Amino acid sequence: MWSGGIIQSLTPTVAQALVQAFISCRLDYCNLLRYENADSQLRRLQSVLNAAARLITGMRCTEHIMPVLRSLHWLPIRQRILFKLALLVHKCLKGCAPAYLAADCRLIRRRRSGLRSSSSAAKLEVPPTRMTFGDRSFAADGPRVWYSLLASICNPSMTLAFFSNKLKAHLFKQ
Repeated sequence: MWSGGIIQSLTPTVAQALVQAFISCRLDYCNLLRYENADSQLRRLQSVLNAAARLITGMRCTEHIMPVLRSLHWLPIRQRILFKLALLVHKCLKGCAPAYLAADCRLIRRRRSGLRSSSSAAKLEVPPTRMTFGDRSFAADGPRVWYSLLASICNPSMTLAFFSNKLKAHLFKQ
């Protein structure tokens, strides 16, 4: 990586841009495949993210990392994966995702008996799977993550930017 002298000669915004260009993009690459990974595997990635944050801020290893991640607006690895998966489901519901993904993320409208105002409720379809490998597909994981979010966040009529901001704020609280 960089030596201490080089990183100190850069402005904080330039250092952050370089770290994001070289490290953060690699951490986010194919991270949807890591959704069900064990914590031991994700800890390795988290340590790389923590080291990158410490490199930018000049923080010591003995200090707590979460305030630094929040100041940089970086989610921890597990929350980054949840964020990306929930954002992809939202894009599918808005019609902004590729057709092959949108086909895996369908709304079901069921009629309820009772009041006329509550005659239809939107729900995502979770396909039945026979193996654990099928449970790790986007068609199964997407609705699970969507249902794990707060009801105030799971609104497909929100704009993408507003949904992204609310989701990130919610994941920072976890």
